[in-house]
Amino acid sequence: MKRLVLALSAAVLPAVAAQAQVLQERNLPAGIAVELAQATVAACAAKNFNVTATVVDRAGVVRAVVRADRAGPHTLDASRAKAYTSASARANTSAMAENAAKNEGARNLVHIPGFLLLGGGVPVKVGDEVVGAIGVGGAPGGHLDEECANAGLQAISAKLR
Repeated sequence: MKRLVLALSAAVLPAVAAQAQVLQERNLPAGIAVELAQATVAACAAKNFNVTATVVDRAGVVRAVVRADRAGPHTLDASRAKAYTSASARANTSAMAENAAKNEGARNLVHIPGFLLLGGGVPVKVGDEVVGAIGVGGAPGGHLDEECANAGLQAISAKLR
């Protein structure tokens, strides 16, 4: 029996290895991340909201942070956590928060370290592929944080191709 298993393994492994390829992923460049954070903070400033915008790459690692002059210190952690949550789940944090409120199984998402289920986290996409996310903290409501994030994304949309 042991010889049969070894023989089958020897036959299957080369076929699997022959099909293996290096995984290629697109990611968010630093320059665009900085522009996105700046455009987002500017969009909120136009509404008299002092916020912090954090942009992360597809893995949730911080690429850029811009904090408005009068944004509270808590907005740094909130914006980073929203961006991380959005990149990790590849979804808007407002939709995740709604789902968690309605779905008992999803309520446990709040126990994942680093996750923040409040509106203001939005994935950055090139086509259907998530290449990063932006998180905004500091507007008087998560829906307003999300509006600013979407305005920032709209401002740099031509560069997301």
